[in-house]
Amino acid sequence: MKRYTLRADPRREGTQFRIAYADELNPQQLEAATTLDGPVLVVAGAGSGKTRTLVYRVARLVESGVPAGAILLLTFTRKAAEEMLRRASALVGGNCAQVAGGTFHSFAHLTLRRYGRIVGLDSGFTILDRSDSEDVVNLLRAEMGLDRKEKRFPRKQALAELYSMAVNKQTALVDLVAHEYPHLYEQLDPIVALHGRYVEYKSRRQLVDYDDLLVKLRDALADIELAERLGHQYRYVMVDEYQDTNVLQADIVRRLAGAHDNVMVVGDDAQSIYAFRGADVRNIMEFPRLFPGTKIITLDQNYRSTQPILDLANAIINRAPEKYTKNLFTVRGDGDRPALVQARDEPEQSHFVVQRILELREEGVPLSEIAVLFRSSFHSFDLEIALSRHDIPFVKRGGFRFVESAHVKDVLAHLRVVANPDDAVSWHRILLLLEGVGPKRAQELLGRIAGVTRPWETLATAPARVAAPGRTGTRSHGKSAGEVQHLAQLLGEVAGAGTPGEQLGLILAYYAPVLRRLHPEDYPKRERDLEQFAAIAERYRSTTSLLADMALEPPSDSVAGVLAGDGDDEGMLTLSTIHSAKGLEWNTVFVLWAADGRFPSMYGVQDDADIEEERRLMYVAATRAKDRLYLTYPVEIYDRGLGLVFAKPSRFVEGLGEDLLEPVALVDEAVD
Repeated sequence: MKRYTLRADPRREGTQFRIAYADELNPQQLEAATTLDGPVLVVAGAGSGKTRTLVYRVARLVESGVPAGAILLLTFTRKAAEEMLRRASALVGGNCAQVAGGTFHSFAHLTLRRYGRIVGLDSGFTILDRSDSEDVVNLLRAEMGLDRKEKRFPRKQALAELYSMAVNKQTALVDLVAHEYPHLYEQLDPIVALHGRYVEYKSRRQLVDYDDLLVKLRDALADIELAERLGHQYRYVMVDEYQDTNVLQADIVRRLAGAHDNVMVVGDDAQSIYAFRGADVRNIMEFPRLFPGTKIITLDQNYRSTQPILDLANAIINRAPEKYTKNLFTVRGDGDRPALVQARDEPEQSHFVVQRILELREEGVPLSEIAVLFRSSFHSFDLEIALSRHDIPFVKRGGFRFVESAHVKDVLAHLRVVANPDDAVSWHRILLLLEGVGPKRAQELLGRIAGVTRPWETLATAPARVAAPGRTGTRSHGKSAGEVQHLAQLLGEVAGAGTPGEQLGLILAYYAPVLRRLHPEDYPKRERDLEQFAAIAERYRSTTSLLADMALEPPSDSVAGVLAGDGDDEGMLTLSTIHSAKGLEWNTVFVLWAADGRFPSMYGVQDDADIEEERRLMYVAATRAKDRLYLTYPVEIYDRGLGLVFAKPSRFVEGLGEDLLEPVALVDEAVD
């Protein structure tokens, strides 16, 4: 590709800047904001003011005489770009309105509207949003008869996600299924065939989905004339959150800046945690190789956390074999050492968190300034029950609340009809899980068992419906009858079982094939949720108590109770997966299940790259805390397959000295 070098702009010499940059930025931020030409990599540590740095760099470019329209700012949300440009405009008197700012997808859309013919697109092409894409997949799925297979075929949402991931990772669909979706490998051939039909369908009708926008922009930029034209138009390219870019996006940046190399990317390799969405940490690690002569500037002054929290975060990430070395420091001063809290078991872990939250509230820390973070959504299930029992309102981000997930609701419904045979809602739910039973048949069966003391006995004798004259369906009715009798047998066994744990064990064995039929694309994850539920049930002596705890009033309704009785408007406690917490901060953070095997997870960790992403996840969790940080883990863990096992601290913190992590044991503390 043809390249050219920009000579120094004579308009910059002797420029009088209205902004006192040296007074507004620390030395590293100042260097980043005022280095205008050539490739620049800003390694921005957690809480180091990267957004502020980008805002001031836009302002500096404009004040230096660069036309606003020659600046391209790429971010991951439109809101982020708009906010940065609003702040930059406020600094320089509204001269940033013409800066091209937005997401990769919005930039691709605008570019392809003008130059799409290079890749065979008319200017009037139609964009499919995610819902539209799923509908097209579903249409083709039905046309190919895949909705009538003996073994249930993945649903449209799962297929669309699978196809999208292959594009974003630039991985062959065959390899992706083999390595990341092995439970779908038996259906690989129709999955691949359907994808081919999907690609052909879009091409024939001038349809473009979100992933196509990136692919086609990348392909269009292979045209030397277009790449040079855009290179002249956008003389300065800036990219935020570069550690979250995928292979396609990094390729687009390389081609866009090929004419001048005036590109600044800002990100933190230590916070690259979205590989499951296609993000590739190699992009930020290899940026200096792709852009020879890159100037690397490190932002390591943290404006969020106390030094003891940063010392722990530094120690966690310094164990990574490959990284950009940085040492986060703060001028905030000292504070409490982070604590590694060893609980006897999961109930004691939950008890500690609840008790400490109540104590912090009494000390003046509002609930809205406290967060409990976890590796996986099901890690908070036991805590959710404990919080509700203590009337502590919370909002959960990332994943479903425990009792809101469909598979947990299904299992609970089986328990509920045994505990209360008149529970028509739960009966309706479990009957509709049966193959061959629709709403009308379910209503017929409900009418048959209404008011019966032991309805499963009556259900066992329910006849199969007779197909109407002239209509087929005898086979499905026979299958329906068999399913109904199987359910009746199960419920009779559950009614005769002794403990909630035994009852749930029977239900889970029965429900396992149902779960795989209903959720073929992600049943392994849902099975882990149910294993956690089984561990919770083992601790109850009565099914009535278990169901009562599961059916507590929603926490949002408890705000008017004990905690809000004094008229405080303190908001809610936050429960969040770490992925959903990135970019946020709280006064106090608890990290649950900081145990090896749970963090890092024993599931889905296939190689060293996966382990390193888990390490970065722990780093992100630690750096969300401003003043207090608690890592907790139970020593005794119940595993359905192994029984009682004993855990040790996460390998990411094990062996760190007490000067970094204060050990706290709760083995003698009673649990409510």
